[in-house]
Amino acid sequence: MIKCKKKIQKRDIMPIATLTSKGQMTIPKEVRRALNLKPSEKVIIVVEGDQAVIKPLRGNILDIGGSIRIPGKEKPIDFHKVREEVKKEVARRVAAGK
Repeated sequence: MIKCKKKIQKRDIMPIATLTSKGQMTIPKEVRRALNLKPSEKVIIVVEGDQAVIKPLRGNILDIGGSIRIPGKEKPIDFHKVREEVKKEVARRVAAGK
């Protein structure tokens, strides 16, 4: 779990972002500060029902394991398992000369 530098309280005014015609938005300063986001850092956007949650993407893909769900599946993706399966498939293809 990512610890926020400053928590935005429910009683605080909720920051608003406007979507451009290209589908872009600027993350409001209050949110960037709360998540300790710096320029050029990446975020992951997780859709949960009718809302989206912005999470800082730090470390590597394995650090976010368990946070992404596939529609229709109960369990989140196990990135460690996926990584091992990919390694085995790559090794099989290399051994087969593909």
